[in-house]
Amino acid sequence: MANVIGYARVSSEDQDCSIQEEALRAAGCNIIRSEKKSGAGRQDRSELEIVLAFLQAGDTLVVTRIDRLARSVKDLEDIVGDLRARGVALKATEQPVDTSTPAGKAFLQMLGVFAEFETALRRERQMEGVAKAKAAGVYKGRPATIDGARIRQLKAEGVSPSEIARKLNINRASVYRALDKASEVAR
Repeated sequence: MANVIGYARVSSEDQDCSIQEEALRAAGCNIIRSEKKSGAGRQDRSELEIVLAFLQAGDTLVVTRIDRLARSVKDLEDIVGDLRARGVALKATEQPVDTSTPAGKAFLQMLGVFAEFETALRRERQMEGVAKAKAAGVYKGRPATIDGARIRQLKAEGVSPSEIARKLNINRASVYRALDKASEVAR
């Protein structure tokens, strides 16, 4: 018997999945999994991974909107490609998405493009805000975690870059970067 499985997601702990869950029940989902996680990537989205692992040929994955499933075209393509290869359909309750039809597939691809565009615009606005804060002297950036003076001191004592990296528990490339930076300042 084919399952109709619902997946609901909100981005933060203070949000609630109940409206999505109601819509998924109304759409005939006999299993619903939900979580409170950012949709920017698939990492740490354990409920999604459980749903994707559980789906079998003939099943249908239902979401309320495609942005609940993926926020980038690449991630969406990966998920949809995996579902298609396994014979699983994808439907959205609030959008005309149904991967079992050509029109539904086309609409899905358009939605993915718009979701990625929205994410890119948000990132661009964030970077503009950071640049403005830096110009105003408010944003200082992350504090340095590597002690350049200690690296230069060890190098002056004749310690090799590999040994410096081991002693300071840092990557050898970081040692070379710190030494290059010090030589540029000396010029």
